[in-house]
Amino acid sequence: MIAGSLPVAEFEDATSLVSKQLAIGQKHHDTGHIEEAIAAYRSALQAAKVASGCTIETLATLHAKLGNCYMVRGQLELAAECYKSALRRVPHLTSCWCNLGIVSQQAGRIAEAITLYVQALQSDPAHWPSRTNLVQALMASKQYVAAKALLLELAAERPQDGIIAHQLGKTCFALGELEAALRHFRKAIAVNPGDAESLYWIGGIMQAMGDADAAQAAYASAAQVQPLIRRPAAKSPADFRVLALYAPFAGNTPAEYLFKDAVYDTDTLALLASTEPDALSLGDVQLVVNLVSDADQAKAELPLAARLVQALGKPVINDPGKIQRTTRDAVADLLRGIPDCRIPALLRLAGGAGHDVSSVAALLPFSCPVLVRPAGTHGGDDFEKCESPFELANFLAQRPDSDHYAIEYIDYVSADGHFRKYRFIFVDEEILPYHLAIGNDWKLHHDATDMPDHPWMQDEEAAFLANPGAVFNSRHYQALRAIRERIGLDFFGIDCGLDAAGQLVVFEVNASMLVHEDNATMPYKDPFVRAIKTAFDAMLQRRASRDLPATAKQETSPEELPTA
Repeated sequence: MIAGSLPVAEFEDATSLVSKQLAIGQKHHDTGHIEEAIAAYRSALQAAKVASGCTIETLATLHAKLGNCYMVRGQLELAAECYKSALRRVPHLTSCWCNLGIVSQQAGRIAEAITLYVQALQSDPAHWPSRTNLVQALMASKQYVAAKALLLELAAERPQDGIIAHQLGKTCFALGELEAALRHFRKAIAVNPGDAESLYWIGGIMQAMGDADAAQAAYASAAQVQPLIRRPAAKSPADFRVLALYAPFAGNTPAEYLFKDAVYDTDTLALLASTEPDALSLGDVQLVVNLVSDADQAKAELPLAARLVQALGKPVINDPGKIQRTTRDAVADLLRGIPDCRIPALLRLAGGAGHDVSSVAALLPFSCPVLVRPAGTHGGDDFEKCESPFELANFLAQRPDSDHYAIEYIDYVSADGHFRKYRFIFVDEEILPYHLAIGNDWKLHHDATDMPDHPWMQDEEAAFLANPGAVFNSRHYQALRAIRERIGLDFFGIDCGLDAAGQLVVFEVNASMLVHEDNATMPYKDPFVRAIKTAFDAMLQRRASRDLPATAKQETSPEELPTA
């Protein structure tokens, strides 16, 4: 025997130990005992260092299975290292390429994920999970035409696959093909009558198409099939469970990005004015996130949400009672008197009053020009500047049954002739910059500006995001903090500007403002958008921890994820 080497019997024992620990690890994984599975796989890898009969394929399998465990726990980087170790030994492991793609996709590296899925398909062109995951990545990067083409191939292979039909519906919707989207969602329901999510999509599409009755019927059917839309956490076990409330026929806080890759399970409940939700049927939750955000649109749903929150007795983000106090006229009253802060005067004009030129002129407490928009609307549609009572009366006559807001126009043009509208997002105690819109007209919406064509505008926005204190001084921040205290919500936004005297001009304050990650043309925004999501996640973690038991409950992990 060579000095320092082990006896042959010990090599054989090590080989046996590798096989034994591999089987033990698989059993623990299958029964949801991930920690024990990790320990077994690590023990097997340690034994493999001296096992004479341990093949390269066995080593690759051990690394891959250890990676699967880390994926279940949400430890993506550790999982990635394991998959790479497996691929260094056996480069044609399709499942490892696929899982590396999942790691990249969950980390937000979509282009990298697409490359990895394609690599997986080079070793096995028929690999179903890689193809379906590639669809998800294409959709995430808004390559809807390519996603649709691949989905049609998958649907031809598996015509009775309801998930593929559902994905086709979402893709067609993104492409503006509403009739095709409806057809695919209906196919998904025909395959699986319990597919409540497709029913919710049908309701949304019918609502967008103006068929309120059909939309209401679809939402009601979906609520009967499945009152809660379940979205599992990106890790197992989940840190806690969130109940999200939204109202299909009212304005809601856009939450797709905010809830992305969450460490908590999310159950979303659709609130319908015709149905009183039963708190006892919703199970145990640690936190309620109220997404119903438009006090004008959700007059019927907000009281439902308020009663449900009270019955649940759990911590809540954006209490529905406080949302009820955020109509534009109520906000204007709430914010009066804040130093260095200009709140435009505002008048709510009731619908059905038959406003003519003389009555409008008599009602206005401020002079023209005046901004006007229907109550419950956002964005630039149906939002105009009227230079005279005559123009205002004509605008009101277009929608005689709708309430309108007449708003004092405050000129906020900068010295260089451009208008600048800033958006901050309030997350608990934090005030975070989100964007700066620069344009040549008073009505500014970031997506509608020509900022992508002007590098100097992008440079100015990037500088604002990196150092908002260079634009907004201590007095401005004192005003923003006062606004936060008076509004009293946990998550909301403000659109504002600065007038010639340097005062903060408030345009809009509500919880309906969009935060998204679609910044391909302006990638400098990404870290600041992520900062908002990070703050949102941290806020939910803090609030939920108040209701978590001292000892976290053990939960069963999902099935092994070798390829998806």
